Amino acid sequence: MPKTAIAVLAHPDDAEFLCAGTLIRLHKEHGWAVHVASMTPGDCGSAEHSPDDIARIRRGEGRAAAAAVGATFHCVEERDLRVVYSEAALERVVRLINAVRPDVVFTHSPDDYHMDHEQTSKIVRAATFAAPIQNFLHGRHVHPPLDHIPHLFYCDPLEGKDAFGVPIVPAFRVDITGVMAEKGRMLDCHESQRAWLRKHHGVDNLVESMRAWGATQGRAAGVAFAEGFRQHLGHSYPQNNLLAELLGKV
Repeated sequence: MPKTAIAVLAHPDDAEFLCAGTLIRLHKEHGWAVHVASMTPGDCGSAEHSPDDIARIRRGEGRAAAAAVGATFHCVEERDLRVVYSEAALERVVRLINAVRPDVVFTHSPDDYHMDHEQTSKIVRAATFAAPIQNFLHGRHVHPPLDHIPHLFYCDPLEGKDAFGVPIVPAFRVDITGVMAEKGRMLDCHESQRAWLRKHHGVDNLVESMRAWGATQGRAAGVAFAEGFRQHLGHSYPQNNLLAELLGKV
């Protein structure tokens, strides 16, 4: 049976930075169905458009980016800077996971520069645990619970460090050298974010910064470009490194 992977990250362009290369390889090399989910529609990511307008634009960019590599885009419809671990948010992500039925789930590092990232990480961790539990949505299931907890992998934090600047070293890396062009095409779809970065961050280097970080992780692994991950290995989670088995690790 074909298998499925989903990245549930905070904002519409986060997957392109952190794990799109690995998603592309799973799809191209192993025929996996691939999904990209954003917790928010990026409603604060503009100095020119209203929240509703930029949300509409960024949902469209997310759909275009996912479609460029044969993936499907979803938005959980939380709001920027208001992503919090709550019953409602947890239920939305559990419903998404039960609908998609992933074998592998990617999310943010538990420690990162942005609270939306950290809260998303906590919500997704809880959702992967809750998704197989019949009583979590007892009597309210749209899709049946999963058969078992999926593999859960944490992406690198942005710039590879926590809020105090302490490096967070990945447990392993995946070589994405052969799919960097496709990863760049995905990020190119997020045109609205170039204007936002110029205004808020003082930079206009969306694709360049993604490539630079991929090259940094690649150098650490002896390849041109790589993505780094840590696997959730707590009690009851799968213990085998399915990504390494399928794609190798460097």
